[in-house]
Amino acid sequence: MKRTFVALVTDKPGVLNQVASLFRRRAFNIESLTVGHTEKPGISRMTIMIDTDPISAERIKAYLYKLVNVLQVDDLSEIPTVSRDLAMVKIQAKAETRNDVMQLVDVFRARIVDINNDSLIIEITGTEDKIESFVDVLRPYGIIEMAQTGSVAMQRGPTSLANEQSA
Repeated sequence: MKRTFVALVTDKPGVLNQVASLFRRRAFNIESLTVGHTEKPGISRMTIMIDTDPISAERIKAYLYKLVNVLQVDDLSEIPTVSRDLAMVKIQAKAETRNDVMQLVDVFRARIVDINNDSLIIEITGTEDKIESFVDVLRPYGIIEMAQTGSVAMQRGPTSLANEQSA
């Protein structure tokens, strides 16, 4: 089962390496890892997705808390969350296929972010399944290049990890 962890960490060099090394040492495969700034200076937010069982998930949480630069860890797997990925896809788009591609972009609620005579770069956000479906329908047009982020997840409702951490 895929598990989603969110960790608040100090924004210092080497923290990402510490966290990734912990997973490597314990032989857990990271499915997705994203890191970014939070609303509080000096604190970064990591969203880590792994495929593991609930017992191992509890162990991972305990291992993360042993790291000096980890301030807060939550397993969002069992609570209501909003989760999104981002992908940018560059495809071949000749004049004769451009309208078809633009209709697909509208259907999937994506955006064209760059237009060239022979190509388009399309940005799409959503669940991993939505992005995979979009990429599948674009394949016949000729994908030139693609980049996809990992998931970013946030608990639904008025609570905040950073607020819980400072309380």
